[in-house]
Amino acid sequence: MQHIQADTAAPGTGVRARPRAVLPALCATQITSWGIVYYAFPVLLPRLTADTGWSTNAATAAFSLALLVSGVAGIPIGRILDRRGPRAVMTVGSAVGVLALLVVAAAPNLIVFTLGWLLAGIAMAATFYPPAFAALTRWWGPDRIRALTIVTLAGGLASTVFAPLTALLAEHLSWRETYAVLAVILAVVTIPAHALALRAPWPPAPPAPPTADRTPIPRSRPFLLLAAAFTLSSFAMYAAVIALIPLLIERGATPTEAAWALGLGGAGQTLGRTLYAGLATRTSVTTRTVTLIALGGATTAALAFVPGPVPLLVLLSILAGVVRGNLTLLQATAVTDRWGTTHYGRLSALLGAPAHIAAALAPWAGMALAGPLGGYAHLFAALAALALVAALLAATPTRR
Repeated sequence: MQHIQADTAAPGTGVRARPRAVLPALCATQITSWGIVYYAFPVLLPRLTADTGWSTNAATAAFSLALLVSGVAGIPIGRILDRRGPRAVMTVGSAVGVLALLVVAAAPNLIVFTLGWLLAGIAMAATFYPPAFAALTRWWGPDRIRALTIVTLAGGLASTVFAPLTALLAEHLSWRETYAVLAVILAVVTIPAHALALRAPWPPAPPAPPTADRTPIPRSRPFLLLAAAFTLSSFAMYAAVIALIPLLIERGATPTEAAWALGLGGAGQTLGRTLYAGLATRTSVTTRTVTLIALGGATTAALAFVPGPVPLLVLLSILAGVVRGNLTLLQATAVTDRWGTTHYGRLSALLGAPAHIAAALAPWAGMALAGPLGGYAHLFAALAALALVAALLAATPTRR
């Protein structure tokens, strides 16, 4: 019994290492950061292009560059998180996000607009899920899945809260003024929350688990294959999300019905996150990784080959969302389930960087491939095949 208590009180896992304010603060800041920095853009895009005359492709490319920067910047940020904790990273990241939105709002031309989004990419890397996951993984230890689930459930509300709010503001203000107001909201909510709630001492990392050889984890075969699996899976998943509406319209759905299908898929994503803890206790890490990636491919394949009716396609969209919700938590726990928490920030950033880049390129690439492949149904079939390859890569042994 004494041994169990000692384990519970180990550095980074003890009850005393869990400041009470962290979880509610991160829930609030994830909703706000995702809602303003990410989800406001597609809402404001039509007004932005109409006002400036910039092409939709050019404006979207600037946003995609932010996602690319986020994936690359996450690597050095992950190293800082491991050593110093999340307080400085997330507080400064919030301030950078505010500055980035103000630059975007005031941009006199496309070059400055793009520079604003490059700055926003750094803010994304410092404030979105990865640093929040690093904080919860170190502070919550064995209870991390519960904490991660709560934060991702909150994050799932970002579009629900801020897409309508952004649209409401845009009805009364210009897109520039709307971004300025959102920047103020971002500053008021996230900067003090990160600065005040994340003040607790950063627990020392637990000892690294013993390894069978001396190959650095990021260069080991299991790590590289897992990174490849997540990259292919992310590309297939995000390309399918963006292409879902045109696929359903191609199948005879109205634009409104297609939008509802996409929205209900988001609700399925939230539902899926509530199921992950039970799945984690009943399956091995390899089994659930392969299963979830394969299920992602299966739902994509079903959307490719099932012609209708529309209600059935909506149901398939919801099921695809359930799988996506589980995949978010699967990636959040991938490092700790295999290699422990010692270098979680750095390893998670290295593991996730290619997947983030794939997710950034997927919307553009999916739309570009639909024509040459002969339509969206064929695109979905190709994406399902890509997910199958990802599942096969994930089936490799996961220990070094």
